[in-house]
Amino acid sequence: MDALIETTLAFVRENAAWAFWISLVFAIGENLALISIVIPSTAILLGVGALVATGQVDFLPIWAGATIGAIIGSFISYAIGWVYGDTLLSFRPVAKHADLIEKGNAAFRRWGALAVLIGHFFGPLRAVVFLMAGIARLNLPVFIVINVVGCALWAYVTPKFGEVAGYVFGWIWRALGF
Repeated sequence: MDALIETTLAFVRENAAWAFWISLVFAIGENLALISIVIPSTAILLGVGALVATGQVDFLPIWAGATIGAIIGSFISYAIGWVYGDTLLSFRPVAKHADLIEKGNAAFRRWGALAVLIGHFFGPLRAVVFLMAGIARLNLPVFIVINVVGCALWAYVTPKFGEVAGYVFGWIWRALGF
């Protein structure tokens, strides 16, 4: 994983024009059901954000790419949950935990779209929240509105956190005389 992160950040550092596309691809991966577990997208988006602090890339293409990628990935996950939810829930590892499935459905009945918004900001939830929204048959227009807002906020906060951390570490580095 570390090699992928380092290679990707080195590529973006050398090819700033690709920052939009790199952010888009990794944001799709970060928001696809279960795929996000194996791709270090958050670390890459934080790292790309840190490159903003060094002046090597601009923030706007990162934010735009991550927003569009998050929308694409989360909508694919929602559609998979809507279309294949019952089939997915019948697979052995999932079917053995019917109580967790019911808790997920109850969360959507109780919190609705707010569960989607919150899911954007909690890594373990992001892997399944959009899939569960489709399975729970969360109203599509409501999902669209809250998800686009959540995607834009997540795509702003994640690399911005990396940028701010980059500024802080740079300041500390200079303060220590390195």
